[in-house]
Amino acid sequence: MTIRADDRLIVALDVPNALAGLDLANRLGDSVSFYKIGLGMLTGGGLALANELKQDHGKRIFLDMKLFDIGATVEAAVRGIARYDLDFLTVHGDPNVVRAAKEGAAGKDLKILAVTILTSLDRADLDAALILPGDISDIVTERARRALAAGADGVIASPQEARAIRALPEAKGRLIVTPGVRPAGADLGDQKRVATPARAIADGADHIVVGRPVWAAPDPAAAAAAIIAELSA
Repeated sequence: MTIRADDRLIVALDVPNALAGLDLANRLGDSVSFYKIGLGMLTGGGLALANELKQDHGKRIFLDMKLFDIGATVEAAVRGIARYDLDFLTVHGDPNVVRAAKEGAAGKDLKILAVTILTSLDRADLDAALILPGDISDIVTERARRALAAGADGVIASPQEARAIRALPEAKGRLIVTPGVRPAGADLGDQKRVATPARAIADGADHIVVGRPVWAAPDPAAAAAAIIAELSA
């Protein structure tokens, strides 16, 4: 049975270069409509692949750059990226960074998503980085609130924080995108704060990002279809 693509699923093209990414996209075919391209592929033709998938294949593209710099530099970088007519771009969730990114994206449809706390981090990691003490969920929620108040179109957060963020007044009409999503029984890899696809959506996420459980599967299209079936159940 063929399952139609569901753009709530974003497949992370965490492969070495654009050729491998295009090969994977071809194998996934019509089963996936939305892809994430991150820093790992930037020097391997990532921007060219993003443009090709968008313009020639009609896919939606999430460029995961996690930009963080002084305002003028962020604004200039986002203005350049916005010329590609992509869909989502990540920046760090500091309010000044968000405001600069929104200036750079002015007049374009590019959605600026603010990173809260990476899903590969736990409290011990935050302690090592001298991050404010306290419950990690509370910190994520407050960072999300401040980023949304600064104008972010949405936030990146683990599925474990999606429900609390969705309850924020500032989150009304905004996007929540959750990496750290793993189908039941899947290897966690480098993720620490995870949930299943269905749970992430039920808790308020608009999109889930899944990488290894799809691209490392013997049949990536079947793996993607299984996730979509779970979302639709």
